[in-house]
Amino acid sequence: MSTEVLAASATDVQQASASAPAQSATAEKVNLLGMSRPQMEKFFEELGEKKFRAGQVMKWIHQFFVTDFAEMTNISGKLREKLEKICEIKAPEVVHKNYSKDGTRKWVFRVGEGEGSLVETVLIPAEDKTGSRKTLCISSQVGCALDCSFCSTGKQGFQRDLTQAEIIGQLWMANYSYMEDVPVIERERSVTNVVMMGMGEPLLNYDAVLNSMRIMLDDFAYGMSKRRVTLSTSGVVPKIDQLAQDIDVALAISLHATNNQLRDELVPINKKYPLEQLIAACQRYIGKDGNESARKHVTIEYVMLDGVNDHPEHAQQMIKLLKNLPSKINLIPFNPFPHAPYGRSSRNRIISFQKTLSDAGFVCTIRQTRGDDIDAACGQLVGQVADRTRRAEQWKKKVAAQNEIIRSQG
Repeated sequence: MSTEVLAASATDVQQASASAPAQSATAEKVNLLGMSRPQMEKFFEELGEKKFRAGQVMKWIHQFFVTDFAEMTNISGKLREKLEKICEIKAPEVVHKNYSKDGTRKWVFRVGEGEGSLVETVLIPAEDKTGSRKTLCISSQVGCALDCSFCSTGKQGFQRDLTQAEIIGQLWMANYSYMEDVPVIERERSVTNVVMMGMGEPLLNYDAVLNSMRIMLDDFAYGMSKRRVTLSTSGVVPKIDQLAQDIDVALAISLHATNNQLRDELVPINKKYPLEQLIAACQRYIGKDGNESARKHVTIEYVMLDGVNDHPEHAQQMIKLLKNLPSKINLIPFNPFPHAPYGRSSRNRIISFQKTLSDAGFVCTIRQTRGDDIDAACGQLVGQVADRTRRAEQWKKKVAAQNEIIRSQG
């Protein structure tokens, strides 16, 4: 990605952050849904109230999923009336929802006007040795500026950053979907894990994503373990370093290539922050580790593209690249979308790739494809896309040429 695009994205983040506090100065109601505890404490103090009210209201919003101030029974009637006049608790509008036969749930939220103002959120249930797990994949932007060639979201172009209310509202709605008909007093949070790896690059909407994750970790809100909140990035190196200073959550890297030449094509931000810089930033992030830290390792995400990044030499390159980085590797079978220039690596090729890495001592898993019957699988957000670039045809020619070279070399 170009320096100009990165600068524009940074400006968007700054503008979004600067505009958020001004909302209370307008005639519109203030949406409390996306406020972190420090932000809400400041808000209540400005109302002339004690700041402990913030914790009370946050519990009603995020633990009992109440949107009507009249139901907040441990708050005085006078304060409830005041809040009703100037505040609201409003999640993004659900325009579509679909539940897969495998238990996966997908929501499409409207966050503005027109068809281009839609974002998607996916919840994936699973069973493991610790019990039932529900992992929510949250979006942070409308579209994405990074234009990774294998991802349908990148074909949408970048529209805007999501606000804190729009980000945390996805988690709120996913939890609420399990308890719409449950009495308030019996409601319990259902989502156990969050991954910031939906639409958009989280680190290019830094402030809103950071405060949203703080809400996720807050005991007055969702009280999630820091090991169960993961941020995934394509490699915005300066923001990885900033993240290490600001919060303790798990880190995942969208790697997808093991040399700079190939990654420049698959993940264009690599042209600005090449692999050497990215791996060094990951090592610094791990270096902030503590006894109870989420930073025990970095998760490496690697989508398997037939004939592109799945050859034995790529596995050997990955071994060399990650040899000094505590990491777990997640191989992701490519999920096709309209006009995609790639195919999915064969099952045998993926297993062989995994074995090479495992034999070298790495923990390496193959992600089970979930929700592909409702276009909720990894890389399919948004489902039906308009390819705004010419990369598809260019990549068909490049892959064909690469395969011809490999065949000629035996």
